[in-house]
Amino acid sequence: MMESVLHGKVWRFGDGISTDHITPGRYYHLRGDLKALAEHALEDADSDFAQKAQPGDIVVAGKNFGQGSSREHAPLVLKERGIRVVLAQSFARIFFRNAVNVGLVPIICDTGGFETGDEIEVDLERGRVRNLTGGFERFFTPLPPIMQAILADGGLVPHILKRGGFQWDSTP
Repeated sequence: MMESVLHGKVWRFGDGISTDHITPGRYYHLRGDLKALAEHALEDADSDFAQKAQPGDIVVAGKNFGQGSSREHAPLVLKERGIRVVLAQSFARIFFRNAVNVGLVPIICDTGGFETGDEIEVDLERGRVRNLTGGFERFFTPLPPIMQAILADGGLVPHILKRGGFQWDSTP
């Protein structure tokens, strides 16, 4: 079961972070080894991220996060690095769905003012992000109940296995 309030340190990225930024194509040969591929996550966007990101850290970005190809490896490697939530002003549609399907929480909100290193708290039920470092809040529309249920179960496959099929009326 996923916690409804997540705390973590921010890794700040700008607009247009593509799946090639998240999982550089030159490491395509590692796609069968998520742990090895995750050692290169976002290294083209921030050379420190892949080696210094800690479990519980939070990715915060601008517009169109996850644009580009439909690789589900992109959200998978973020999850492998211990990232549980990504906040962005907008997401590429396929990345958003892939994130939910693999159990990575995508949140659409105003990400202005967040800086790398800020400590934040994301309340998934109340739709609130508190920047504990900067002393401000942002609000978002909580995800629909079915997506919350999929995320609470750890992704789409665990959701289906747990519930014996896909349940449209699921609650978290």
